[in-house]
Amino acid sequence: MSSERKLRYAMVGGGHGAFIGAVHRKAMALDGQFELVAGALSSSPERARASGAELGLRADRNHGSWQDLLADELRRSPGDRIDLVSIVTPNHVHHPVALAFVQAGFHVVCDKPLVHTSAQADELVAAVRQAGTVFGVTYNYTGYPMVREARHLVQSGALGTLRKVTVEYNQGWLATAVEQGGGNKQADWRLDPARSGAVGTMGDIGSHAENLAATVTGLRPEALCADLTTFGAGRQLDDDAQLLLRYAGGARGVIVASQVAAGLENDVRLQVSGTLGTLVWRQEDPNHLVHSPVDGPRRILTRGSPWLSESALRAGRIPAGHPEAFIEAFANVYLGVAADIRARAAGRTATALEADYPRVEDGAEGVRFIEKVVESAGSERKWTALANGAGPKI
Repeated sequence: MSSERKLRYAMVGGGHGAFIGAVHRKAMALDGQFELVAGALSSSPERARASGAELGLRADRNHGSWQDLLADELRRSPGDRIDLVSIVTPNHVHHPVALAFVQAGFHVVCDKPLVHTSAQADELVAAVRQAGTVFGVTYNYTGYPMVREARHLVQSGALGTLRKVTVEYNQGWLATAVEQGGGNKQADWRLDPARSGAVGTMGDIGSHAENLAATVTGLRPEALCADLTTFGAGRQLDDDAQLLLRYAGGARGVIVASQVAAGLENDVRLQVSGTLGTLVWRQEDPNHLVHSPVDGPRRILTRGSPWLSESALRAGRIPAGHPEAFIEAFANVYLGVAADIRARAAGRTATALEADYPRVEDGAEGVRFIEKVVESAGSERKWTALANGAGPKI
């Protein structure tokens, strides 16, 4: 692979009416690393082809199904094939598409939650390891520069021994019956157990909260106590979740995820406290990280400042004081994926700084966590034990 050319990618999902597909495409275009050359952009063949035509795909690479896309790529010479596929479909499609492309030897980036069950997750992890391919999962909040600075400060010991980890993700878009009448495509599939999975809000945004806590702290919970609630009349899945966590070594955690917090938009809050201080970060004020040491004045760290860690500086693109946010965070995940693909093509192992992105193992941990949340919420026991995970890979 020439280091000069863009990485060719195909997208599955993300056509007319989709929210996240356009975000992925914009993020992949931001740094000039990727080029969209093929796709199967909808479960409807007609809508898929119409969406691809709007995006300028050639007719011979604009497909009505992901199966046709894969078959066509395998027919092509290696020099003409895509380098990776980006999967931005409803959740129930993730497993079959990801597994098929991995087994065919393609690199993959998949939206979260990774799959529906831990059995599917284990199968996918094994397939990736056997194929030796790159597999990224778009837990995009890990791409924010100040989240990476928070991770660095925790790893450097600036907070001392961790005591309390709190993550909240509050939205209000399901505070009313938006799914009634069939006019909201997002609500239509996200509230459908067959397509979304066993949980609603916990899988949709709670999975982000779990991964954010694990990424910044390096901790995995040993036990949890979960309460899932459905406030919307007639809904089959939860729209509100609250969890208590117990970590190895004595630290405690709280995760709150709600999509019925009326009036709120995307209010993600992270707070990590240790024996030496506390960090606070908010997604709606993403360029600032508040550090409150136990023995000194509170300080506000800003994105782009020269005294930040190398990982935080690497994740920024413009000078301090100019806001960077959601799409750039997605782009940073994709930059890590691109660096890993290019390093492997050159016959070397990318450094941790270069290949800074959530892996298939992180996605699998999230699926196992969600299963335990469901088990705990349906149990009369106070605490549900979790098997120790491998921890985040970034």
